[in-house]
Amino acid sequence: MEKRSDIIIHTKKMCKGYANGEIHQYVIKNMDIQIYNRDFTVFMGPSGSGKSTLLHVLSGMDKAGMGEVYFGNTDFTKYSEKQMTQFRRESCGFVFQQTYLINSMSLMDNVLISGLLIEKNKKKVVERGKKLFHDVGLTEKEWSKYPTQVSGGQIVRAGIVRALINNPKIVFADEPTGALDSVSGRAVLDILTSFNRAGQTIIMVTHDLTSALRGNRILYLKDGRISGECILEDYKDETEGRRDKVICFLEEMGW
Repeated sequence: MEKRSDIIIHTKKMCKGYANGEIHQYVIKNMDIQIYNRDFTVFMGPSGSGKSTLLHVLSGMDKAGMGEVYFGNTDFTKYSEKQMTQFRRESCGFVFQQTYLINSMSLMDNVLISGLLIEKNKKKVVERGKKLFHDVGLTEKEWSKYPTQVSGGQIVRAGIVRALINNPKIVFADEPTGALDSVSGRAVLDILTSFNRAGQTIIMVTHDLTSALRGNRILYLKDGRISGECILEDYKDETEGRRDKVICFLEEMGW
């Protein structure tokens, strides 16, 4: 496995909580975490363990309650709302279980409206969009259709194109295969894996063992803390040894 040494995101004593009446309940508790450039990092853990909350804070979608969150050498918890919006547009791509595409626009147009927020040269955005659609296996006939005219797997692929259109430093994926059948889900995982092999940093939240096997690093959350870490070789294929190692790790974590 190629050694990763450059940290792209890290936190210091980061906490995140929510008020429930007079009670303030912490979902993330004093977390120190490092995310490495070019890694495929997977967050796993039981429901309510803080996985999605952590992803939202690391991506700037939500603010930490206390502590520090660094992107490179910059603590972006000090950013204004306008600076945070710009940071997300320029540095982050998002792939969700629900892609939130606009049904009245074609798949390509859904991508273009994101790309044109950063790059004003429409020709450049279109050319990058075409290449990315080709990379995820969607033809011009398919990307010209509306979201209601294509399959769930094709919608997620379009969501990946939208996430990558601005050449983000990190792609954040929250249960990207959760609503897909096994064949479509595996195709989406293959796409994410291929981009990671090309150097794309990916952080993914999942409950799914098959999805988790694609990561080279699995972090297990429990009660708002990292309770364990599993380091793997970069994914080549789903070997029995790889699967057994991850299952053993998850069983130790109480999965």
